[in-house]
Amino acid sequence: MKKILLFLTIVLSVAALLTGCAERTKKEFLSIATGGTAGTYYPIGGAIAEILNKDVPNVTAGAESTGATIANINMLKEGSVNLAIVQNDIAYYALNGIEMFEGKKIDNLQGIMCLYPETCQFVTLQSSGIKSIEDLKGKRIAVGAAGSGVETNTRQILAAYGISFEDIDVQYLSFAEGANALKEGDVDAACLTAGYPTASVQDISSQSPIRLLPISGEHADKLMQKYPFYTKITIPAGTYQGLNEDTESLCVMAMLATTNRTSSELGGKITAAIFKNLEKLQSVHAVGKYITKENAVKGMSLPMNNGAEDFLKK
Repeated sequence: MKKILLFLTIVLSVAALLTGCAERTKKEFLSIATGGTAGTYYPIGGAIAEILNKDVPNVTAGAESTGATIANINMLKEGSVNLAIVQNDIAYYALNGIEMFEGKKIDNLQGIMCLYPETCQFVTLQSSGIKSIEDLKGKRIAVGAAGSGVETNTRQILAAYGISFEDIDVQYLSFAEGANALKEGDVDAACLTAGYPTASVQDISSQSPIRLLPISGEHADKLMQKYPFYTKITIPAGTYQGLNEDTESLCVMAMLATTNRTSSELGGKITAAIFKNLEKLQSVHAVGKYITKENAVKGMSLPMNNGAEDFLKK
């Protein structure tokens, strides 16, 4: 009987030990929502997943292709993803229940870090005679797809110059469609929000001399005071064929977001791992060069994960 009790004690002890080891090595899966496979979010998100798999213990991460920012924010809300790359302006709308999130406020969003700028570009042909945003009054303008972040950016920027959508001939076109319409002479200007150089704008400039309309001075300052997600940026001369001078503009930021379900400890580890592996992000896409500690807090439009914030303050 004593031998049986001793045997059972040993078995139970071993089982408890194995259970403890299993619990200690249990991996947490982190799903990262990105964007379309042809865009910028997908390769950056994929690189972040690889970094987390390599440098954050007991984490398995994977990037998934999605419909980008608005879809990603809704997935964060539902808890179907843990992390997402989103535009900081649209994240701000979701947090405050405004614009396309009117009446659908999402108050558990948190920021890990801002990544890189997505620049507001107002493009016209030099032959149009349009030299400033004020000149757009009465013109045919591709303002972005209806309900998109681009449309909202366009409306806000025009308003800073005293122009409403009633003052222009509004064309609700995506920037790819708008670029094509500009080439065909169907619109006088096209508006887009994207990292530069943007392929569709490069395509136009290879066929016809273009002009980028500046957003600067008191108008830029007014927008930044009203909307905390905008920051100033300069589009360098030579970015596009025939663009011979720098152009001042505003940008929003692509950012890595999460929710309050992500612990401070994990948020800090994620941020530390990304900054340990910046060369990986730089190798997968040109925008990787903009991922810096300084840019990480520029235009932050969400309450930050405490662990991420603590790391960035170091």
